[in-house]
Amino acid sequence: MIEPLSLPILLVIFGVSAVAIWLAGIKLTETADILSTHFGLGEALGGLILLAIVTNLPEIAITISAAIQHNMELAIGNILGGIALQTVVLVVLDVFGLGKKDPLTYRAASLILVLEGLMVIIVLTLVVVGNQFGPSVIFLSVAPIDVLILLVWLAGIYMIGKARTNLPWHQLGVLPNSQKEMRGHSKKKKYDLAIKKGKSIQMVMIIFALCSLITLVAGVGLEVTGDAIAKQIGMTGVLFGATILAAATSLPEVATGLASVKLKDYQMAMSDIFGGNAFLPVLFMMATIISGKSVLPQAHKTDIYLTGLAILLTIIYICGLIFRPRKQILWMGIDSFLVMIVYLIGLVGLFAIS
Repeated sequence: MIEPLSLPILLVIFGVSAVAIWLAGIKLTETADILSTHFGLGEALGGLILLAIVTNLPEIAITISAAIQHNMELAIGNILGGIALQTVVLVVLDVFGLGKKDPLTYRAASLILVLEGLMVIIVLTLVVVGNQFGPSVIFLSVAPIDVLILLVWLAGIYMIGKARTNLPWHQLGVLPNSQKEMRGHSKKKKYDLAIKKGKSIQMVMIIFALCSLITLVAGVGLEVTGDAIAKQIGMTGVLFGATILAAATSLPEVATGLASVKLKDYQMAMSDIFGGNAFLPVLFMMATIISGKSVLPQAHKTDIYLTGLAILLTIIYICGLIFRPRKQILWMGIDSFLVMIVYLIGLVGLFAIS
């Protein structure tokens, strides 16, 4: 029903879906923070899982829709290209969030964030490993590598949660010139503001459910129109998913990240990006169950290329968090500048190999 539509109409539908995801995604993250604070989830295991699912609802909708239609090219490109692009969101937060004040990694410096970045790298390494198996390697409707990615992600969240309180170096306290208030204070401020405005928890839950539904429907809209647009302009699903579609689904991360930086919760801003990136490969298991075939072996060389690019970008930010360079180039930290340059060069390489 969608493919026969003209390109301008498809672009309008795609644009409306992107705006819907942007606006609903902002409210969705805000209400998720309020609910997790109200029910005492905080940054516990349940809270982190809720946040990972909420911030990636567009990708979840796209993956489900693509798996039902057995059209995984667009979904795989969106997931793996989205990880690289969402890492570049940190460049936006660095430039427009802090400006000339200080680099983002200088203010957010935390060994917890280093661990979160390492978890992203571990999960993405498993993606590369899983690509080497055949699509027939599947048991009880799931691929073993998909289960392993899920288990590693859950174990990583648990270990990072324990690291916040139980590691010996935790006694070192706050680093010089880093954020003054505790990580996650922005969530408490959102909750206090909601209570001050007289919002009931029931109303927050209704808004959360409504925004979730809007995000899911808009995500499907992005998938079906994106596939049709890619075909009409002669662009492969991998390239479209990794660039234009990934940019559209990353809009909520930009808005919520800027909100966290504005509240001076720099660690939470980076944690949301790393956490979302680590979660996205978990969606491959869902796609395998729905489609009936192991998804990772279907990834093209461009997908694996994007996975390597995402690993490289994450390593640059990990180095920034460890060394904390204070020098800035064009109102961004040296690490953000390198990420921007490497990503742009990576895009040129992506078009070259595709």
